[in-house]
Amino acid sequence: MSAGTLSRSVEDYLKAIYGLCEAGDAASTSAIAEALDIQPASVTGMIKRLAESGLLEYLPYRGVRLTERGALEALKVLRRHRILETYLCERLGYAWDDVHGEAERLEHAASDSLIEKMAAALEFPRHDPHGAPIPTRAGHIESTDPATLADAQPGDRVRIRAVRDEHSAHLRSMAAEGLVPGARVLVTETQGVEGAVEISLGEEDEESRSVQDELARQIYVVPDER
Repeated sequence: MSAGTLSRSVEDYLKAIYGLCEAGDAASTSAIAEALDIQPASVTGMIKRLAESGLLEYLPYRGVRLTERGALEALKVLRRHRILETYLCERLGYAWDDVHGEAERLEHAASDSLIEKMAAALEFPRHDPHGAPIPTRAGHIESTDPATLADAQPGDRVRIRAVRDEHSAHLRSMAAEGLVPGARVLVTETQGVEGAVEISLGEEDEESRSVQDELARQIYVVPDER
């Protein structure tokens, strides 16, 4: 399993494990299975293959994480995916809730040359339409804060940094509510994990609105320092 000849399945595993480990935790077999929507028994064999190939390592009683080589391969896939999403939105008129599935299908087939031509045509964007950082060609990626709107406390003023892009229905709800990257939010009240987050959006919006916890956990925020 050499670099440049990774199968679609291996690329999917690497990308999923990278995402699961972004916050610093190891990825468990069950979490990988859930992320890829497959049975845990199927994950065990692939994990063994990836470890033997030097793409990941076991952490006793915790799970697995990518090696340096594995992380670089995952970042290549992420770069292809996020450049494709950006190109589909900016040049082909796709809505932000439509591009994830298209990019998932195209990311394994698009050549590095095509991706770099798209990146150049877009003037080398730093973020995709959902606010996620785009890895550089050299494999560097902007560090991000994993805090979500659900983690914010009453009185916090935050800015939406990015949103998860896997669920079209969630993205449509976010767009309808104005919960998009760059939006400024005042948290007025929280009602617990199973409840909702009460917010006011923008600087002049005095009307409070509720964001259900499930949706709030899909929205990444940073302190609004303005």
